[in-house]
Amino acid sequence: PAIPRPCTFPVKLWLLVNNPCVQSVRWDARGEGLFIDQGLFEQELLVAEPGEDELFKTKNFGSIVRQLNLYGFHKLTVNPGSSAVGPGPRLATAGGDTSYLDGPLHHFWNPHFRYDRPDLLLKIKRLTKANKEKLDAGLEVSSRLPDDLEQ
Repeated sequence: PAIPRPCTFPVKLWLLVNNPCVQSVRWDARGEGLFIDQGLFEQELLVAEPGEDELFKTKNFGSIVRQLNLYGFHKLTVNPGSSAVGPGPRLATAGGDTSYLDGPLHHFWNPHFRYDRPDLLLKIKRLTKANKEKLDAGLEVSSRLPDDLEQ
């Protein structure tokens, strides 16, 4: 399936978790959630060198968590023994090595954020006040499609 350009937070996040060069964000063992090593994430993605483009408009990890919440991600409890962020096919594996973790490990889940389904990213909507009112009224929330997915 076509992967939209990184114009939305969920698309950026999906590209990061699938990028072998990014060590701070990994899929969980089932490929249905993601682990974020906070300390490593801050070092790797929130600190731009002079002259580099900033990936996110913030340097505050709390703002990243706020974005996750606004896009419907839920924080799950982390079991250190079974939530390793290890090498391999970018999936965390049970009982793997967690020794390089630099900070708190966070586990987030969204039903439309899956390893093998980039097409589901279009279903992730930002929960604004207007969108929440539409959802509460049983209406569909529309979102603009990225340019490369418009037909």
